[in-house]
Amino acid sequence: MKNVVLYFILFTFFISCSSDPKTNKKETIIPKTEEMVASINFEVIEKIPHDINSFTEGLLVYKGELYESTGSPENLPQTKSVLGIVDSASGKINVKADLARKYFGEGITILNNKIYQLTYKNQIGFIYDAKTYKQIGQFGYKNKEGWGLTTDGTSLIMSDGTNVLTYIDPATLTPTKTINVTNAGYAEDFLNEMEFIDGFIYANIWTKNYVVKIDTYSGNVVGILDFSSLTDEARNKNPEADVLNGIAYNPTTKKLYITGKMFPYIFVIKLN
Repeated sequence: MKNVVLYFILFTFFISCSSDPKTNKKETIIPKTEEMVASINFEVIEKIPHDINSFTEGLLVYKGELYESTGSPENLPQTKSVLGIVDSASGKINVKADLARKYFGEGITILNNKIYQLTYKNQIGFIYDAKTYKQIGQFGYKNKEGWGLTTDGTSLIMSDGTNVLTYIDPATLTPTKTINVTNAGYAEDFLNEMEFIDGFIYANIWTKNYVVKIDTYSGNVVGILDFSSLTDEARNKNPEADVLNGIAYNPTTKKLYITGKMFPYIFVIKLN
């Protein structure tokens, strides 16, 4: 009888332990996003001036020239929504086009001798002739907001502040597909300014000090560039500097250009 009682007590104890949610539930650990994928090494090889009144929304290299587009927050009356070529000696933008104050300029890209520019909340994009800078058209999009813009040489690729990238046919100016960007299975939200480099998309993440490298087939983040030190340096020089935002790549020199909103520098990078 004692053996039966002992068996019953042990069995009850075992059942109660196995049903304890603290022991039965699998523990879920979510590491920091920055630790999900391998870091990409780089070195800063040069710094060039950048206008601290430029609220950077787009950056690119076209025919050896560095182009920038900017936004114009209402609380920063000294800012303007413009696009043009950056003077490497002064950091000032040689303005080629500007927007009325009702528009907040966002990302730009150049494809087939045309400059495409997004706006923040107007759901309107503008098209300019890349030689004369004359506005030659505009297009609408259903994305709630416009953020970053780049091209793979065939399509326009747009970010809208979510983890979704929208591909747009430049001939019809309509979406052809979308990619959901994830980091180890988790949505990588707040995709911002972008650059297409050697088959991958490199994207800023709004408010973060890193840039992600995105596989365009799977949408997976496959590498991270940590630019915290560059942000710190920029803010030490200009305490009013805002977030990291701005990636341009020169395929001829293999140089990467990195800056941010109201940063005093554009950092010239070599990837290792």
